[in-house]
Amino acid sequence: MHIEKLFSLKGRCAVIIGGSGKIGFPMVEALAEAGARVYIASRNSKNFQPAVDKICSQGLDAKGLELDQSNEESVVKAINIIEKDFGSPDILINAGCTRPMQKFFHDSVKNWDRSMKENARGIFITSRIFGESMAKNKRGSIVNISSIYGLVAPDMRIYDGSDFETEPDYAFIKGGIISFSKYLASYYAEKGVRVNCISPGGFYNNQPEPFLSKYIAKTPMGRMAKHDDMKGVALFLASDASQYITGSVVAVDGGWTLI
Repeated sequence: MHIEKLFSLKGRCAVIIGGSGKIGFPMVEALAEAGARVYIASRNSKNFQPAVDKICSQGLDAKGLELDQSNEESVVKAINIIEKDFGSPDILINAGCTRPMQKFFHDSVKNWDRSMKENARGIFITSRIFGESMAKNKRGSIVNISSIYGLVAPDMRIYDGSDFETEPDYAFIKGGIISFSKYLASYYAEKGVRVNCISPGGFYNNQPEPFLSKYIAKTPMGRMAKHDDMKGVALFLASDASQYITGSVVAVDGGWTLI
C-alpha cells in the first residue's frame, strides 16, 4: 500500500475527548488534515465550539459533541448521534482529564474521589462503549493519553521555588491508563480493534520560572513539548500506518524518561 494511503483517514470518523485542550487540539488538527470527520467532545459547547470553528475555518470537517465521559448514558447518547450522523466511529482518542486536586498531596479525599470518578470511570466507560462499536466492524483504533508520570515518578526538585507540583491522583490515573490500555489491547486484538497509549512530557504553556528552566535542564532535547509534537504520533497510531501495533506506549517527551 502506498505510504499516503497508509496515513490517509479519508472516509473515517474520529472522536477526540478533550480535543479542545493543549494536547488534544493538535491531534484534532492532525486527524482532520488527514481527511477524517472529527468530533470534538466535551461536556458543553463552550469548551468545544472555538476548536470546532478553528478547524472548520481551515476547510476541514469537524463537529462538536456534548459528552460527559464519566456518565454512561451521555456516552451512549453521543455514539448514537455519531452513528446516525456519519456511521460507526473508527478512532477514539481519550485526551480528557479532570485535575481537581489543586492542593496536591494535601488535598481532600473528596477531590481524590472526584478524580477517580471522572477520570478512571470515564476512560473505562468510553473505551468499552466505543470499543464494542468498533469491534462490530472488526476495525478501529483507540488512543489513550497517559503521561510521563504514568511511566516514571515526578522529580519533586523541579518544583522547588514554585507554587505547584504534580498531584498524586494524576500519577495514579496516568499509570493506570497504561495498564488498562494493555488490557484492552489484549481483549480486543482478535476483534480488530487496536489500543495504544501516548505519554506526553510537559507541554509548554508559559510556565513560570524557576520551574521552566529546571524542567528543560532535565530534558535531553532541551525543551518542552509543543503543538506539532502531538500531531504526527496521533496520526500514526490512528491510521493504518500502525495497523500491526497494539498495546504500545509511545513517550513523546524529548527523552525525559530516558534518564
